[in-house]
Amino acid sequence: MENYLIEIIIAMILLELFEASWQKAQSVEGVLYNAYIYYQKSIFLLFLMHPTFYFVLFVSLATQTLNFGIIAILTLKAMDLIFKIDILKKHFIEHNLDLAFEGMIKAKVEPWLFSMGVLLYVPILFVSLV
Repeated sequence: MENYLIEIIIAMILLELFEASWQKAQSVEGVLYNAYIYYQKSIFLLFLMHPTFYFVLFVSLATQTLNFGIIAILTLKAMDLIFKIDILKKHFIEHNLDLAFEGMIKAKVEPWLFSMGVLLYVPILFVSLV
């Protein structure tokens, strides 16, 4: 397992950077719009645009590791995707988003925020596999 640890971490970093690159926008609404573009084509395409969820699931099965770190990553990734789909449906399809959320999604997103996936999930995965 130690032989593959570096490759697993590098792959996770690259996949996180991929996710950050297609989601990058000036505001939360822009992030949701980027997701909505894939959602319009197919909800399954939107799921595929989140490869780190599947990668962590694969790593967990391949290494036979299921601990708090792996479960935390999978839970956070799943919750992110579920809430993202719910909010983009309410905003772009039903046009029925709560007024409090309307103000929040107009908020500017700092560029460093998109690197949070690399800064959060990669260390948790590393600690989980060591």
